[in-house]
Amino acid sequence: MSPYLRSAIVLGLLCASGPLAIDMYLPALPRIAESLNGTMVGAQLTITAYFIAYGLAQMVYGPLADMFGRRPPLMAGLALFLAGSLVCALAPDINWLVAGRIVQALGGAAAMVIPRAIIRDLHTGPRATRLMALVMLIISVSPMLAPLAGSGVIALSGWRAIFLVLAVVAALSITATLTLQPETLDPEHRVAVRLSAIGRGVRTLITDPVFMGLTFVGGFGMASFFVFLASASFVYTGYYGLSSTGFSLAFALNAAGFFTASQFAANLGDRLGVTRVIWLATAGFLGVTLLLAGLVWVGIDQFAVLVALLIAANACLGLVIPTVMVLALDDHGDIAGLASSLGGMLQMLCGGILTMLAGPFFDGTPLPMVAAIALAAVLAFAALGLSGATRGRGRGDALMA
Repeated sequence: MSPYLRSAIVLGLLCASGPLAIDMYLPALPRIAESLNGTMVGAQLTITAYFIAYGLAQMVYGPLADMFGRRPPLMAGLALFLAGSLVCALAPDINWLVAGRIVQALGGAAAMVIPRAIIRDLHTGPRATRLMALVMLIISVSPMLAPLAGSGVIALSGWRAIFLVLAVVAALSITATLTLQPETLDPEHRVAVRLSAIGRGVRTLITDPVFMGLTFVGGFGMASFFVFLASASFVYTGYYGLSSTGFSLAFALNAAGFFTASQFAANLGDRLGVTRVIWLATAGFLGVTLLLAGLVWVGIDQFAVLVALLIAANACLGLVIPTVMVLALDDHGDIAGLASSLGGMLQMLCGGILTMLAGPFFDGTPLPMVAAIALAAVLAFAALGLSGATRGRGRGDALMA
């Protein structure tokens, strides 16, 4: 096996752990709430807590990987992920499950942050792009297949077995890292973490309205998907009467809308200008979600209508989220790693907090879910307007919006 293919397989396995941990147990949420004598809000908290912890941890692993090399913090993160998975599998009540999910997220963030650094160490130019594309393909496919895999595990062994499967994934990742993935950062290239330099970089970023605005456009866009993750299993199975497998198939359709559209983001950006794509897609996201909320409000809540409009909304997000991530870093190439970590953390926190605030309003019907998604779209559009992205700041296509 060539080193290039070996890296693609190992890094893909590592990066898949995050989507699997988020999506694989979604079909089991109603059963988890019932089994642990918890509430729907309590079950949703297992998702919200994961997102918040996952976001915060992203700011830690980047500096650690620069100081100690790639493998030590990666191994530590995978060990935490494995331990958290076992806590979840053995959880006697909903509070222990939430605690296990937090530990799982604190470890899982390493498998999202550090593989990107490994790719940067190994390759540049087209080879790095191709390797990242292979890894992103795995990340993209995982959310579509994970709920189906989870449904199969539930049917065979119950919901606790899902977390045992995730523990096995962590163990395989540790083994693959030990045996197949060498250290890629030589000792002479390691740098100590300087809090003063990090502080200066953070101040630069949080005082840049374009960076913050575009970050929150992506954050509120992701928040809408987090709201869907937290509530869709209850709505689809409880309100519409779908089986766990039926929910998984419907979920895969929504994910397919996002990832299919995301493949066209770069070409549309070249043709129309990046800023124009962001404005048009964000406006489309806003229009579709407001239409959906209005239809459900007046009583038109047929399942086919709901799924079709959610696919359209997620397709708009597929154009928005990858594009704003790139454009937000445009003026910060000298601190791109810090900007990427801070942006990722803020987006995850944004999604987790909005989902937590919306949680008490969920009642198992579609209206609270679609209303919260529409609110996220309104906030995303407002953040775009406040960002000042159309004023240029060195972005060649900014005036095209």
